[in-house]
Amino acid sequence: MSYYFAIVGTQDNPLFEYEFGTSKQGGDGQARFAEQARHMNQFIVHSSLDIIEEVQWGNGQMYLKCVDKFFNNYVSCFLTGGNVKFLLLHQPTNSAGLPGSVASSAASSPSAAAAAAAAVGSRSSTSIGANPTSPQTEEAVRSFMLEVYESWVKTLMSPFYRANMEVRSPVFRQRVAAAGRKYL
Repeated sequence: MSYYFAIVGTQDNPLFEYEFGTSKQGGDGQARFAEQARHMNQFIVHSSLDIIEEVQWGNGQMYLKCVDKFFNNYVSCFLTGGNVKFLLLHQPTNSAGLPGSVASSAASSPSAAAAAAAAVGSRSSTSIGANPTSPQTEEAVRSFMLEVYESWVKTLMSPFYRANMEVRSPVFRQRVAAAGRKYL
């Protein structure tokens, strides 16, 4: 699964961006967004801001779960007390492009295709990336957001940080990366 994490300020300005992949179940931590769609991540995340602003006043929670879907991209949101939005775009892995998948095995034999489908189905049903709206995935995203929020509060406490200023701290970036490896 590939992830694009963005922090959007109170004036809808980007404060922080980070792109990473899953580190669970043998993942290497590299994002696997299609090259032609990679530039769309920022637009997809910012297009969900209208939905978030509608939902935030009807819901008293800080974590709004999955608020928007654009094709195969899901957007989850966490709101801070200062109305700063943490947005996580996650794109589930598709098995069609993987070597040994159902599509490539179907050419060899029907029984191989059935075995590959069973293997892909059994692996994907237990992984976090299999279903972006499953309770396991929602819990992993919520835990990731809470850990990033703790780092965010520590960053805000710095006397050198001003409201709505872009975060350039390498320590903050490392903490976001560590939280991504830990939970996603």
